[in-house]
Amino acid sequence: MRAPIGDAATRERPGVEPLPNEADEGPAPDFASACKPAIFEDIPVTHCVADPAVHSIATALAPNSGQQAGSIEGWRQGRDAANIAFVVNAGMYGDDLRPVGYFVRDADRFVEIDRGSAGGNFYLKPNGVFFGSEGNWRILESETFVRTVGTRPQFGTQSGPMLVINGEMHPEFSENGPSKAIRNGVGIDRQGRAHFVISGEPLSFGQLARFYRDELDVPDALYLDGNVSALWDPVTGRMDEGRVGPLLVVRRK
Repeated sequence: MRAPIGDAATRERPGVEPLPNEADEGPAPDFASACKPAIFEDIPVTHCVADPAVHSIATALAPNSGQQAGSIEGWRQGRDAANIAFVVNAGMYGDDLRPVGYFVRDADRFVEIDRGSAGGNFYLKPNGVFFGSEGNWRILESETFVRTVGTRPQFGTQSGPMLVINGEMHPEFSENGPSKAIRNGVGIDRQGRAHFVISGEPLSFGQLARFYRDELDVPDALYLDGNVSALWDPVTGRMDEGRVGPLLVVRRK
C-alpha cells in the first residue's frame, strides 16, 4: 500500500543504489556562488539560479545506507566539488529514500510517472515534472508531460503540487494558508533559467508561489518538498542537514 504523501513523505519501496563516487574531494570552487539571500514578506529565503549557458543539471540519489544515509553530505563524500555550483533535494521520497513519482537519471528511468490520486502534497493536483536535456529545462503539469513528451529526458523528477501554472498560482492555494514549513521549489523563467528557492523559516504554499510569480516573474514553478528541504553551496560552505533522497546537482560547465 502506498502511504499518503506530505512534507515528510514516506513510502515502502525497493532500494536504489546511489551513484558511485566520482573522485576524491578537491579544493573549493573558484567561482562566485549562484545562490543569494533575499527577504520576501519578512521571510528569509535563499535564491539559486542555474543558467543553461553556464550550468548543467543532473539528478542523483543520496546514499541509502551507512552513517550518512539520506544526506547531501553522504552523497558528497569522495566527490570533487570543483565544478559543483550547488545541490538541492529533488522531491519526495519513501522510507528507503527512493523517489516518489517519475525519476530519470542519466536518461535511465528509475520510477515511472505517478498519475494516481491520494492524500498529501504530492497528489494535490496538478502536480508536475521538472525535466531537461542539453540545457533545455522545462516544468510541465504531469498530465501534460504524459501527453506531449515522447522522448525520455536526460534528467527528470516528479513532485507536487505545482506552485505556479502559466503565470497563475495553484488554484487550491490561499494567499497565506495555515500550513507552514521550511519549503523549497524550482521554477523556469522566460529565458530558460532555473530558479531554486529554499526558505530559511516556515512559510505557506501561497507565499512561496507568490515569490515565484511576483518577485521572479516565473510562469511555471514546482514544489519540491518541505521540512526536509536542503541545500549545499560549496562556495559559501553551506551544507544543510535535512534528510533527502533524490537530488538535483547543478554543475558549472
